[in-house]
Amino acid sequence: MSTPPRPPAGDWPGDLDPAWSRTVESPDAEGTLRRWHLLDTHAARPPAEVAALPTLLCVHGNPTWSYLWRRLLATCPEGWRVIAPDQLGMGFSEPAAGDLDSPRRMAQRVEDLTRLTGTLGLSGPVVAVGHDWGGPVVSGWATRHRELLRGLVLANTALHQDPAVTFSGLIRLARTPALLETVCVRTPTFVHGAAALSRPPLPRAVRAGLLRPYRSPADRGRIGQFVADVPLERDHPTRAELDRVAEAVRELDVPALLLRGPRDPVFTEAHLRDLMARLPQADVHRWEGASHLVTEDRPEYAGTVWAWVAERVDREPAPRRAQPPGPEGVAAADAEPGAAAADGSPRPPWWRQSARADDPATAVVEVASGRTISFAELEADVTAVARGLLSLGVRPGQRVATLVPPGIDLTVLVYACWRIGAVIVVADAGLGLRPLARALRGAGPDVVVGIPAALAATRAMRVPGRRVVAGELAPRLRRALRVEQDLAGLRAAGRRSDADLEAVRRSALDAHGDADCAVLFTSGATGPSKGVVYRLSQLAAQLEVLRETMGFGEHDRFVAAFAPFALYGPALGVPASVPDMDVTAPGTLTAATLADAVSRLGATVVFASPAALASVVRTADELTPGQRQALAGVRRLMSAGAPVPVSLLRRLTGLVPAAELHTPYGMTEALPLTDITLTELEEVGTGDGVCVGRPRPGVELRVRPLPRTPGEPDGDPVTTPGTTGELEVTAAHVKDRYDRLWATQHAATPEPRWHRTGDVGHLDADGRVWVEGRRVHVVHTADGPVTPVGIEQRVETLDAVRQACVAGVGPAGTQQVVVVVVPEEGTPRTPPAPPELAAAVRELAGVPVAAVLCVPALPVDIRHQSKIDRTAVSRWAATVLAGGRAGALVPRRPRLRLRGRRR
Repeated sequence: MSTPPRPPAGDWPGDLDPAWSRTVESPDAEGTLRRWHLLDTHAARPPAEVAALPTLLCVHGNPTWSYLWRRLLATCPEGWRVIAPDQLGMGFSEPAAGDLDSPRRMAQRVEDLTRLTGTLGLSGPVVAVGHDWGGPVVSGWATRHRELLRGLVLANTALHQDPAVTFSGLIRLARTPALLETVCVRTPTFVHGAAALSRPPLPRAVRAGLLRPYRSPADRGRIGQFVADVPLERDHPTRAELDRVAEAVRELDVPALLLRGPRDPVFTEAHLRDLMARLPQADVHRWEGASHLVTEDRPEYAGTVWAWVAERVDREPAPRRAQPPGPEGVAAADAEPGAAAADGSPRPPWWRQSARADDPATAVVEVASGRTISFAELEADVTAVARGLLSLGVRPGQRVATLVPPGIDLTVLVYACWRIGAVIVVADAGLGLRPLARALRGAGPDVVVGIPAALAATRAMRVPGRRVVAGELAPRLRRALRVEQDLAGLRAAGRRSDADLEAVRRSALDAHGDADCAVLFTSGATGPSKGVVYRLSQLAAQLEVLRETMGFGEHDRFVAAFAPFALYGPALGVPASVPDMDVTAPGTLTAATLADAVSRLGATVVFASPAALASVVRTADELTPGQRQALAGVRRLMSAGAPVPVSLLRRLTGLVPAAELHTPYGMTEALPLTDITLTELEEVGTGDGVCVGRPRPGVELRVRPLPRTPGEPDGDPVTTPGTTGELEVTAAHVKDRYDRLWATQHAATPEPRWHRTGDVGHLDADGRVWVEGRRVHVVHTADGPVTPVGIEQRVETLDAVRQACVAGVGPAGTQQVVVVVVPEEGTPRTPPAPPELAAAVRELAGVPVAAVLCVPALPVDIRHQSKIDRTAVSRWAATVLAGGRAGALVPRRPRLRLRGRRR
């Protein structure tokens, strides 16, 4: 019997409890007794006492060992057991027979594990957990033990491997005969490489723990065996077993959780998509920035796994859909209860334009190109493109990424997708190139439709999906970008087709008559941009709230200078105009371009972001008398996406004197939630935060009080006036879920259909909502939490201050308040602030201020160019106050620009 490496007493890695370690003699696949090493939370108890406990069976891959699962053992709840064996020849288990010329195959390893669990006498429910090549092994075990299986958790792994597409170049290189023994056995290159994939690097102690069993070539022999068993070739001996397991998991009807670090150079997004197809019931969570060793890069994974076990395995999960079918069998997504046209007749479903299908009136105006389309033409064009998408192979439920400027083409494309039950993926080009790439790769579109520049960018970004170009492209470039079709070709194909669109769309609906219809990405102002999934019923509810909030009447016309709302005009039955601007840069909307868009349509309602409206005010002197007259016809102007200063609204009244100015409050996850007018803002006056008005009909808001000390639990939700805490909301138009972010969705959902907004604020005695900032930006001082917005507003009343930002410096619980200001011209814009300015800031702040610093500009989100990145300001202030170099606070971030055709 070979002797496995064994650590001397006391030589276990410091974060691994030696009490978990045990050895077991169990036969291998050939029937020979082998000594297994495993970590077991119940190692000290007699086997008969714990065999029936619900158990997490955790299997590592190559070149790791059971140390990988230590956090699951450390956080194991009462009543559960965690068993993490070292596979034979790995970690501290005895090697089985075989050498590099005859490696241990996957089928043998599945049988090895089967015999080990038999020896252990496992009889209770089991959740099988695997990472890397432990994923196929534990999945193979799971398909053989369906009577025990209660769940499956797979992290950065794969089951199906297409030799021509999905295999990692690193593994191909390591498996080269000339390198295999040198890289994997004679030297620790392969072992060190696996531990070096993380960014930032893993702590030295963790790297040492991972490498502990593999110090000598003799210890690393089976690492080479594992690599040799990777089935790169179609006739490889392990190919049949891998294919068997990959197909067998399709029959597993237990809950599943797929965890992923997207920076993995070994297992790609294609592997994740394949797993999702094989396990359609699976929950998914992606940790942006994490790499192959996701269990090391994101220690919180253990909490996620146990929360998922409690939600999906320990108890029957709550139904995902709270929206029931409508009356008399009419699906909720197909009906709009209470919605009626001006003549009192019921409106047809919003996703169809049949409300005005025969209307020759203008539906959309594209000012930049001069194009227009009527409602009747729009209906015909949508029908043609929908059938064209079907002819291309797009099917209900598939995802279509839309990288097309707001206007006619985008409107037609989006409604065509909805007509056939496809899901649009809208990742704003204003996010910047890298965040946009992360967003699109994470969403995993089946088709990407974009202008030529967008398709070129997505090719470089490694975004999946077939390509359709919106516009003209030379044949050579079409081949280079792998473009299969263009919008004109889709229209032509659709006109030749007689596909039954209604039947196709109905096939996408679930038992509730509902289906996913959109993935919309957040601005990324407080972290990586998140995909937000809406279903048909939720978007229908949002449209009705928007209709009421925007006050649309029969004769209204709409200018959408805010990209998401450029799509809503047809669904609301309102003619819409798209201004001549770059949607990725709100500052490109000028007073003149806004006036031209209003004039072109005779618009009565305008929606624009605060940054866009600030640009309009700055350029107002360029207006001609005719343009001013056009703006005078606007009766309602709305702005959302970021806080709107009252001073900006007041200046706008000079440009739109007949307009009622509204600032709805909401977010990508739910918009609008509240609304307030300039008149009401002036009546309310100043307070501790920004007043955003009262909840819209059907919206409930409550406050979950903040704890005095970080780490303590929040209070129970209340509606008591004056209580500061995180705002929570429920409404029919709240998003369904975050896309492939199970842990994020779980944390943001205190109860079914309630959403934690991440904003902090309070309610006043009249039921109005005041927003005091983002929760992540709260400063946790020794005297309790301090919210930033009220302080910033008071400081900005100083004549010498153009803009202010509150930052927290130091450890949470003892943080100091620092105020960073952008002074008006004439004051130095380098830290620290002049004494007289610092004194004035401290006097108005209302809380102790440790320092006042000056900067030329504050960093804002790339989409709205309005939301201050207070986290970045805090890091910068901490560096400055520690004596570090005051580098640039506002970075340059490349972005993909989307513009419509120019005249």
